[in-house]
Amino acid sequence: MNIMGFFHTIVYQPLYNVIVLFYNIIPGHDFGVSIIMTTVLIKLFLIPVSKKQIESQKKLQEIQPKIKEIQKKHKNDKEKQTREIMDAYKKNKANPVSGCLPLIIQMVFLIAIYRIIMNISLGGLTVNSHDLYSFIPSPGKINNIFFGIVDLSKPNIVIAFLAAAAQFYQTKMLMKSKKAENKQEEKTDGKPDFASMMNKQMLYLGPVLTLMIGIKFPAGLAIYWLVSTLFMIFQQIYVFKEKIPTK
Repeated sequence: MNIMGFFHTIVYQPLYNVIVLFYNIIPGHDFGVSIIMTTVLIKLFLIPVSKKQIESQKKLQEIQPKIKEIQKKHKNDKEKQTREIMDAYKKNKANPVSGCLPLIIQMVFLIAIYRIIMNISLGGLTVNSHDLYSFIPSPGKINNIFFGIVDLSKPNIVIAFLAAAAQFYQTKMLMKSKKAENKQEEKTDGKPDFASMMNKQMLYLGPVLTLMIGIKFPAGLAIYWLVSTLFMIFQQIYVFKEKIPTK
């Protein structure tokens, strides 16, 4: 089995059947609601992975002062600087690349949802019975109007904007303010904080890309991204509170 066949069998087809199943059992047969329910199910399934991602990002933020201290202390000895930075990551159980795997997994599901929405839309809003399991009945024609208002097969700028705004808020939550620290560093070496500059770029770049994609592709994809991001926001709030010691 090649990669595309593996993707189709392991990711695409199960999600396809889950969406159709939800569509069949939801009163009113709303395709948008079935996408939302499928998204929540995916996020619940990925909780262990995403929780580790959030905790790792938090740890990376917490040790940034230590990393900056090492960089400043050994600015003329790059080998020792790199060694001590890696030791700091190891001691604090923080991995700079730990967020890559959860991101890749999310992109795989995003691609699958996109293909499902596009295939149903391009197929005349009908379900492909060849992709259905034997125990999932075909609903035939799909109602692609979300709550009787939004056409999920076409772009929707409002939903795209909400998805971008949610991503901005989620990223903002993960960026711990260090104004006092940055001012102190500017006083000591007069150099700009490169990490802070990159964080600020990512804060705006991600939502802008989400908005651009959202206004170009079907609204069903933007709904998936919006619900997925909102789920992550609530999960981040829970994880952050869980780490605060109670008195």
